[in-house]
Amino acid sequence: MALTQLHSQSDLQQFVAQPGKKLLFKHSTTCPISAKAHQEFTAYLENHDTPAAIVHVIEDRPLSNAIAEEFGIKHESPQIFLLEDGEVRWNTSHWKITRDSIQEAVQA
Repeated sequence: MALTQLHSQSDLQQFVAQPGKKLLFKHSTTCPISAKAHQEFTAYLENHDTPAAIVHVIEDRPLSNAIAEEFGIKHESPQIFLLEDGEVRWNTSHWKITRDSIQEAVQA
């Protein structure tokens, strides 16, 4: 499982610029719904080689807000994005973040 924690806009730009499909997970370390989504996210990563990054929305609020602005998608937490070629190909939030929904999105 290759999971990178992003802290800055520069980190985000480097991650987004990587070729291929990748996952970006916005996680609230104080929310039980986010904790469950994080379990599903990490369970997916244990069995797949998809590059992935995480942003802790409370600790790195400016970056979390920048993601919403850059992709033009309203901030939610937890929230996951499938990125490819610098664009969001899929995103979802809250209870819809499951290992199965992630796998379906990546395989599509």
